[in-house]
Amino acid sequence: MDFALSTEQLELSRAVFDFAREQLNDDLAARDANGSLSRELWHKCAQFGLLGLPIPVEYGGQGQDLLTTIVAMEALGRGCRDNGLIFSLNAQMWACQMPLLRYGTEAQKRQWLPKLVSGEAIGAHAVTEPGAGSDVFSLTSRAEPINGGYRLNGVKTFSTNAPLADVVLAFAYIERSAESKPKLLTGFLVPRATPGMSFGQPMSKMGLRTSPMGEVIFEDCYVSESERLGPEGVGAAIFNSAMEWERACIFAGHVGAMERLLDDCISYARSRRQFGQPIAKFESVANKIADMKVALEASRLLLYYAGWLHGQGKTTVMESAIAKLFVSENHVRSALNALQLFGGYGYMKEYPIEREVRDALSGTLYSGTSEMQRKIIARCLRL
Repeated sequence: MDFALSTEQLELSRAVFDFAREQLNDDLAARDANGSLSRELWHKCAQFGLLGLPIPVEYGGQGQDLLTTIVAMEALGRGCRDNGLIFSLNAQMWACQMPLLRYGTEAQKRQWLPKLVSGEAIGAHAVTEPGAGSDVFSLTSRAEPINGGYRLNGVKTFSTNAPLADVVLAFAYIERSAESKPKLLTGFLVPRATPGMSFGQPMSKMGLRTSPMGEVIFEDCYVSESERLGPEGVGAAIFNSAMEWERACIFAGHVGAMERLLDDCISYARSRRQFGQPIAKFESVANKIADMKVALEASRLLLYYAGWLHGQGKTTVMESAIAKLFVSENHVRSALNALQLFGGYGYMKEYPIEREVRDALSGTLYSGTSEMQRKIIARCLRL
């Protein structure tokens, strides 16, 4: 088993880390307080090539494989302290771009992928509803076939990037007059200017405050058949295919953040003195840092393994779920360890630790809750 990264992967990791550290951290405290995403930083990320990492060259991307993309997103998470920006980038890449790449027609891909990759357009994914989260069978949004297209009605919530989105990938059940026919979950690419689609006010969140989130409302919104993504009834497949990439790549950023927290804690423990010596000399402090290191290395290996399996052409449904579950929960533990280590300073807004705790907590919820990951793992084990 060879765990060594290639020269190209290492060079990409260093380049992404340097770019993120030098270009993406200015005025973060103010942006977090205001709950605003910086379009300037978004465009910088696009120009650097981050949004196009897994997208083929013919659509403006770089055509990287999953493992290489994981390596790059890990470096982004380590260098960039703006976890909300990273989350929004990932939300577009995995929940919008990859489904479009896999299920879109050539015309749809030509229309949207170059714009999304270049930063000219922002994409949002709209599946969750006020009464339906993990249970997609409870979705109430409906698409009624009419005049060569569909009439959409429904309300979506917790939609990342929705307040700024130029295109929304929305999911609804096809509803026909014949009740005996099954309702088919289907995806639709809806441009922002489409009549009948509107957006609620941006939501104020505990963490990831620089990532905009809001409601998407459909009221007799007509979309043409050419705006349907894939055939009728493949909505579940679209959603699941996005999750396989998302659970691996979005949590690579968490691994990077865990390493950044570890670096911060080591530096602080060496410099902070109590009772005549650095607090790093106290066993209770050193043990917390040792636990953070163990969690970091195990998280990284789980993600890299999922990426390697994907590169071998194998399914990674269970491996991605395992990685997502382990990384998200250990990121929270590491952030709380860092808060405890920094003590009163860690609780103050002038230090970044309290923001890291707020941001880390969300990872156990999005891309499927921890409970849903355990359910997926159990199902893969035929339990």
